[in-house]
Amino acid sequence: MEQEVAREEEERKEGLIEFYDSFKDMFEFFCKNTTIHGTIRLVCSDSNKMKTAFWTLLLLASFGMLYWQFALMFSQYWAYPVVLTMSIDSEPKMFPAITICNLDPYRFELVSEHLVQLDRMAEESIAFLYGINTTASLFHMNEKNIHMRDLSSTGNLSRSSFKLSQNFSLLRTPELNNKTGKRQSRVGFKLCNATGGNCFYKTYSSGMDAILEWYRFHYMNIMSQLPVIINISDHEEQIEDMVYSCQYDGEPCRPSDYVHFHHPVFGSCYTFNSKGTDSFWTATKPGIPYGLSLILRAEQKDHIPLLSTVAGVKVMIHNHNQTPFLEHEGFDIRPGIATTIGIQQDEVNRLGGNYGKCTTDGSDVNVKLLYNNSYTLQACLHSCFQHIMVRKCGCGYYYYPLPPGAEYCNYNKQPAWGHCFYQLYNRLRNHHLNCFDQCPKPCRESLYKVSAGTAKWPSAKSQDWVRQALRHQNGYNSTSNRKDIAKVTIFYKQLYYQSVNESPLLSDNLLLSSMGSQWSLWFGSSVLSVVEMLELLIDTLVLSLLFCYQKVWSRKTLEVAHTPSVPNMSLTLENYRVVQEAGKRADPAHTHPSGVTIAMDSNSDLHLHPLSSKVEMPESHPDVVFNGFRYMKDSSLETELNH
Repeated sequence: MEQEVAREEEERKEGLIEFYDSFKDMFEFFCKNTTIHGTIRLVCSDSNKMKTAFWTLLLLASFGMLYWQFALMFSQYWAYPVVLTMSIDSEPKMFPAITICNLDPYRFELVSEHLVQLDRMAEESIAFLYGINTTASLFHMNEKNIHMRDLSSTGNLSRSSFKLSQNFSLLRTPELNNKTGKRQSRVGFKLCNATGGNCFYKTYSSGMDAILEWYRFHYMNIMSQLPVIINISDHEEQIEDMVYSCQYDGEPCRPSDYVHFHHPVFGSCYTFNSKGTDSFWTATKPGIPYGLSLILRAEQKDHIPLLSTVAGVKVMIHNHNQTPFLEHEGFDIRPGIATTIGIQQDEVNRLGGNYGKCTTDGSDVNVKLLYNNSYTLQACLHSCFQHIMVRKCGCGYYYYPLPPGAEYCNYNKQPAWGHCFYQLYNRLRNHHLNCFDQCPKPCRESLYKVSAGTAKWPSAKSQDWVRQALRHQNGYNSTSNRKDIAKVTIFYKQLYYQSVNESPLLSDNLLLSSMGSQWSLWFGSSVLSVVEMLELLIDTLVLSLLFCYQKVWSRKTLEVAHTPSVPNMSLTLENYRVVQEAGKRADPAHTHPSGVTIAMDSNSDLHLHPLSSKVEMPESHPDVVFNGFRYMKDSSLETELNH
């Protein structure tokens, strides 16, 4: 009795590792002790099958809704959506870079004869198209040419090596308007490939646009004779020839505040505060008095009149260390006008990575940039197009920098480059080239919003004394009229700026929070409940393995139990004797003292036989072979023992 009590107490003690006797016990324990709401109703109402079925379906439906919500959240998370957040910051900041151009490109002496020939061709074309004689009013053959120094080292440059082509004449082409169904006349010129086939007309609805594009096409071929790098830093024209007055924040500008360069279309250009590192250009106050004020010469000398029909000054506001792409951005300042330009800065910060394609500094872009300044989208697109142009057409576009080892296009050397260029450029504009895929936007970018106001300047009553004040300025003729000068003031409207930042719509923390909210909504539990479910899965797996092992072990035990059993008998050696097998002779030397004869056969097996001379045993006492011995019951010894 005491042993049974001790056994029960030992069973009550909790072991180090315990498992359930069945899946039912495990499930009941889980339902009764888990923190997941509703699971206990599966076992507490087991006597009512309808309630059990109802709660089972309810829990399964809750699981389905939960994981459906999880699937929606993960699909949205892996789509990497972003949300834009806008903040307003106010702090002293650097004044932007300002580029101004006089819209009067140089007429270089090396190509002056070809430019004169081009002007005559343009005159003939305009007379052919419109019957207008433009020699006196449009062209100025006596303009002073610009002589470039040190051109003796540029190679075999010769004025007679280039010839203007007569194969690109301006023509009128009648075309059918698809919208109105009427025939209309367009003006353009014909372009063909190297074999003279696959021709098309580069046409425009405006004859003015067609003439300007035709002139630029020939102009690029002429200018391709010039060296790639033109040193004009020692040119006789100085900033005083264009800028009569320059002040920033009430202080006069210094010679170190600007850099000079020449644009083939927009002429002589100056960039103020190009680096953005001088504290002189720090903006501390908003308003007109604290901005950049310029008085500019805005007359049009008409060095090359058909490159641009605009008179005035080109102005562009851009970031520091950025190449000004004046053909895409900027605005024109009219002569005889005072223009005030208020600027408002916006900053855009993009995430990049999985949330969007952007680059920090352009080092990870597959396009080799041809500009030395900081990365911009336009710089990448121009570089990409120029690389494709050199690869497809065999030469480079004159308005873009050249890759190493390339040369600018010239229809004396590459007769079909125009055909190749215009087709590539149309593909670029229609986003059919992969340049837009290879050129991402900058991850951080500053944008400038501008608002402008204009007024006549100087007025009729003040122009006399203004001329007298400017008479002492270099190059200004006091007898000129009001329309040869312009005034422009650029200032910050406010020092605060808007910062537009991209942030993930679903961050990791927000995803976990949303998952926890859904879990609590459908089951009213916490993350520890998830651990309980994992524990249930692990217990199920372990219990399944144990049951499989037990089943296999039971099968092996059952096979052993079905083997023939040995009769239950006493194996007392005194009642047995060892005898030699049939056909074997016993060795008397192996006689046991108790009367048991031990015989060994040729295989070294010992056989015990009773001392009786009887060889055959009764059927009730069969011979037994055990560990190499044959045991036979000796009835004579048994009789003696009974007496």
